Amino acid sequence: MNTTLIILDSVADWKPYYETESIITAGEYLKNEELSREKLLVINLAGDLSYNSEGYYCSLLAQARKHRVIPSVDAINSLDCDRTIKLQGLLKKTCHSWVSPGAAHLEQEGPCSIDIFFGHCEEPSLKRLAKFIFDQFPFPMLKATFADSRFTQLSHFRTMSLAELDDAQQTLFANAIDRFSRKIWNYPKSRKSYGYDLAILHDPKEKIPPSNASALHLFVSEAKKMNINAELITADDSARLMEFDALFIRTTTAVNHFTYQLAQKAQQADMVVIDDPRSIILCTNKVYLKELLDREKIPCPRSRLVFKTNPAPYEEMSRQLGATMVVKVPDGSFSIGVTKVTSEEEYRRTLTELFPRSSILLVQEFLPTDFDWRIGVIGGEIVYGCKYYMARGHWQIIKHRANGLLNAGGFETVPTNSIPAKVRKLAVKATSLIGKGLYGVDIKIIDEQPVIIEINDNPSIEHGIEDKIMGNELYRIILREFTNRLNSKQHK
Repeated sequence: MNTTLIILDSVADWKPYYETESIITAGEYLKNEELSREKLLVINLAGDLSYNSEGYYCSLLAQARKHRVIPSVDAINSLDCDRTIKLQGLLKKTCHSWVSPGAAHLEQEGPCSIDIFFGHCEEPSLKRLAKFIFDQFPFPMLKATFADSRFTQLSHFRTMSLAELDDAQQTLFANAIDRFSRKIWNYPKSRKSYGYDLAILHDPKEKIPPSNASALHLFVSEAKKMNINAELITADDSARLMEFDALFIRTTTAVNHFTYQLAQKAQQADMVVIDDPRSIILCTNKVYLKELLDREKIPCPRSRLVFKTNPAPYEEMSRQLGATMVVKVPDGSFSIGVTKVTSEEEYRRTLTELFPRSSILLVQEFLPTDFDWRIGVIGGEIVYGCKYYMARGHWQIIKHRANGLLNAGGFETVPTNSIPAKVRKLAVKATSLIGKGLYGVDIKIIDEQPVIIEINDNPSIEHGIEDKIMGNELYRIILREFTNRLNSKQHK
């Protein structure tokens, strides 16, 4: 578990806030070599962070001591490079969609400033803008000044110090630091201390989440029995990421998405993360996965890539793949962006519909089966096996209806020792090419031989389905993977 340490110029700077044992002066932090043995989250609030200052060396030594620190040395150095120019360009392109029409600042003439505390600001309508600036420049306190109330031209940008905050700003800062790290105050009621802190990222609004609410609850409750403090977080809690030892992503992943960005941040902070960024890249793009499986001679459907600039004609494709084919958007999920074509007309119409989403499409031979195997693998070991049956009257597991509703086929959860040996062997071999994370391998049996359809980096773990055989032990197995990795890091 990370202990939070707040670096100050003087302990007197903390006078307006509640008592805490987490504060230390910059000089004390630099001199105390014993701190290198502790696992710390360091919040550097030194007023001077300029090159070669004590504040600068606090962040530098924190990184050398393997502490998680905000701001990092990279962040401090970025203030003096062209990243501010890059930020300016991004603001001009997209800021108009971030600033809500009801923003109080919009009526103001002349320069407008935003005080940003750990990614939060006072004006709700500027919340997204503040979070974006914090993501680009992760500092505890920032003041961004814009030329006018359109917030598209950044004229001044600087860090802030505790000494300059007025009463209202002190309140905003206290609330923001509490959201960022809830371990700094001396609460009258003591809390149970856990061995590790695990963030479980989910999206309560997701239509088809990888884990239902019951499964998420079981992850949290089983974790506590294993001395892990598991907490459900959302994208809005991203500023708190460094408070945790590990990140478990339980919302659908994509490369051009906040899930990948948070996975990267977690990995850069030396956290244990599932799904890790590499797994997200390899699994979420079907073009990449096809090349990988082909190169390693893993059995999979015959496939061709079709390019927007010069699409292959239906006649040529059908000669190679058969008259009935499946056209896929590379980064589709849950049967979205996957279309079956049986004629030249359908082929042309499908390309017209899907090419706006991707310049390359994957076309595969159609392999009809009554069900797909889904084999769950973590750390190279099989943990569950399910048969997912096709939706009634449909060729896929999930049928998306025009009214936005969906139909799903049935399922049958199978004891792992009852999964055919060929299926088990292929699932383990295929996932070994990706990594040691949590994967769901979709396999069809064609002429008594297993064929890989997909490898999912964020497979479904739903209460009542994947856990039907193993019960709560399935959640404990996955959680043990986190503790094993965290324990290994402790002993390095």
